[in-house]
Amino acid sequence: MFQGTGSDVGKSLIVAGLCRALTNRGLKVRPFKPQNMSNNAAVTADGGEIGRAQALQARACRIPASVRMNPVLLKPQSDVGAQVVVLGQVIGNALARDFQGMKAGLLPRIVEAFESLKAEADIVLVEGAGSAAEANLRANDIANMGFARAADVPVVLIGDIDRGGVIAQIVGTKAVIDAEDAATVAGFLVNKFRGDPSLFQPGMEIIESRTGWPALGLIPHFPDAVQLPAEDAVALDKRTDASGGEIVIAVPRLAHIANFDDRDPLKLEPSVRLVIVRPGEPLPGNADLVILPGSKATLADLRDFRRNGWDIDLKAHARRGGRVLGLCGGFQMLGRTVADPDGIEGPPGGEPGLGLLDVETVLTGDKTLTEVTGMSAAGAPFHGYEMHVGRTTGPDCARPLLTFTDGRPDGAISADGRICATNVHGLFADDRQRAAWLGGTTGVRYEAEVERVLDALAEHLASHIDLDRLLSLAR
Repeated sequence: MFQGTGSDVGKSLIVAGLCRALTNRGLKVRPFKPQNMSNNAAVTADGGEIGRAQALQARACRIPASVRMNPVLLKPQSDVGAQVVVLGQVIGNALARDFQGMKAGLLPRIVEAFESLKAEADIVLVEGAGSAAEANLRANDIANMGFARAADVPVVLIGDIDRGGVIAQIVGTKAVIDAEDAATVAGFLVNKFRGDPSLFQPGMEIIESRTGWPALGLIPHFPDAVQLPAEDAVALDKRTDASGGEIVIAVPRLAHIANFDDRDPLKLEPSVRLVIVRPGEPLPGNADLVILPGSKATLADLRDFRRNGWDIDLKAHARRGGRVLGLCGGFQMLGRTVADPDGIEGPPGGEPGLGLLDVETVLTGDKTLTEVTGMSAAGAPFHGYEMHVGRTTGPDCARPLLTFTDGRPDGAISADGRICATNVHGLFADDRQRAAWLGGTTGVRYEAEVERVLDALAEHLASHIDLDRLLSLAR
């Protein structure tokens, strides 16, 4: 099990890279994360949803994703509450304090899912969540040491030298956790190193002497990591906007943004300048396309959209002849109204939409989770997935953006053709569909690029971690 000294230390990527490295050795590898908190999710082959990171790790293992790989997924809907997904299906909403009381009942189901994966694999690589040192949450923990102890899994602790203070990160973790938890730690890794590794050798020795844990590797920064789907929306808060492309695409950074990896193929395109618009910033006046992304709390994000003044910017963009694409929650926001009579996403109520599409949405309890293929109105094929609640209807739906292979229509297009929307995520991963949005050409083969980066990451880790020693630690 790979636990971290904090969030965003590289747990997801290290597990993905090791999944590919060990799979390339001929082993049957399975990824597992007991509890994930993310609005970046993926549809699985067995009809549920899991965190996007575990879907990427399954891909690294060259196997279909399964709900067993992430048995508990929390999808934040507010600062203190989240939708709770167990084995791929929504079981309800819970406040953070209430969820603490649910954990003990969830642990047996988590261990059962883990055991079923273990039975079909040579090795299971488990990813922890957040920090291993969250002593205030240790009681009934199911994400880190609580799971490791229940499932008898040795732990490798990962620290992030790029954020500074990595010696204190790892030594402090040893100081905070109890002795029985510390005994599960079989070693540590230091991630994201830049510079001359010999200069940090004394640092590795200090950590070893202070903790008694052996050093298992010093991993240099891997710049191509930004080309793989991120687990958490914290990745959007880093200033990594592409520059230089002649096609300007703007994406508002919604507070509850979901499935934000929809943008990933676009950021790799040399012809595209992808701009993530942070709260308080205006939508760029020179944008060719504005994409309204998915949302886990459509009504709340619609109100935030107005508070930021983006509704004014978006209507000005449309008056100038700019194009707009709404994805899932963004589709719902573009209509005349969004109603939540049953309180699916919060208190029952409704909100006027942005009024750029002649449609209305009513949120319902049923959730659509399915992979889809078909053709867009532009005549380009696509593949993607649906992950949404609610039903959107209205005159503009008579001009669907997509037609599925089974003949069902999806989405809507305005009468002037400049405003369009769909419930489908993952459109831009298809090179042919992406090319249709970019004037007929594309500068990258996206799926092939993801495979290249996974193989490169596997080689990178194998060069800096003794994989045989790592395997010898497994039980």
